[in-house]
Amino acid sequence: MTYETYTVDGVDEGKRLDSFLAERAEITRSASAKLIEAGGVAVNGKEEAKSFVLSAGMTVEVAMPDPEPIDAQPEDIPLDIVYEDADIIVVNKPKGMVVHPAAGNPSGTLVNALLFHCGDSLSGINGKIRPGIVHRIDKNTSGLLVCAKNDAAHVSLAEQLKEYKVERKYEAIVVGRIKNDEGTVNAPIGRHPVDRKRMAVMPGGREAITHYRVLDRYEGFTHLELQLETGRTHQIRVHMKAEGHPVMGDTLYGAGRTPFEQHNAKLLHEQCLHARTLALDHPSTGEHMVFEAPLPEYFTRILAKLEGTRI
Repeated sequence: MTYETYTVDGVDEGKRLDSFLAERAEITRSASAKLIEAGGVAVNGKEEAKSFVLSAGMTVEVAMPDPEPIDAQPEDIPLDIVYEDADIIVVNKPKGMVVHPAAGNPSGTLVNALLFHCGDSLSGINGKIRPGIVHRIDKNTSGLLVCAKNDAAHVSLAEQLKEYKVERKYEAIVVGRIKNDEGTVNAPIGRHPVDRKRMAVMPGGREAITHYRVLDRYEGFTHLELQLETGRTHQIRVHMKAEGHPVMGDTLYGAGRTPFEQHNAKLLHEQCLHARTLALDHPSTGEHMVFEAPLPEYFTRILAKLEGTRI
């Protein structure tokens, strides 16, 4: 059981309790309602109905049940290990690999591979479902992840992430021509009110900031470097959609595939997004460490196909 506390601010004034909890805890509305009905939620120390209307300044306390255990088994899956020592392991995750087991993905995940490679040498703070996992990237996003091999390292990395001290740079190809050479998207992100599989820019969402820089321009597309200041679910994909430039190949947030995307659908296999650079302070030594993962083959092949259309 984990415990979370949320403070209702001005933009949440007048929201129903179940709606507020779904957005803040990043869970579905039905899961939020079940938590409330089970007595796991208190407003200013008192249990309220899911339809209770919140006012600014109220405190919502939530007892989040532990995830149902999944019997994750070690699997001999090759790992692209960028760095490893007694405290951390940095992995270059391939596109198509899920980070940890869940319904529909009980095996073949990064966790299954880590269990085989590391054995019992993984932090246990996130339980048996997510041993060693401190942060995630989407299934169809490739690139760098750091995992903790003991609880002390996990605490240190989690604190650095919380304080935005971990530098995460991505590369993406987005649809359309971005006018400015660089810029910042500062727009709050919350769970989509209708499609719960998606996130969206919306009032009352959690603070989300993405910086971008143009690397190259092509006919109909722009190659970007993007740096996360915050780390919300699907943040880059949601922010680029909100800017009118969805990530190439993104079927969840795209506005319909362009002819180029349709022609290269098998090569793209969803979004063209890669976590290229990861920088952090080592949990034990304090040394500032910078890791790089070169662009994967699918990404470089897409760039090669666009080369003749460079602007």
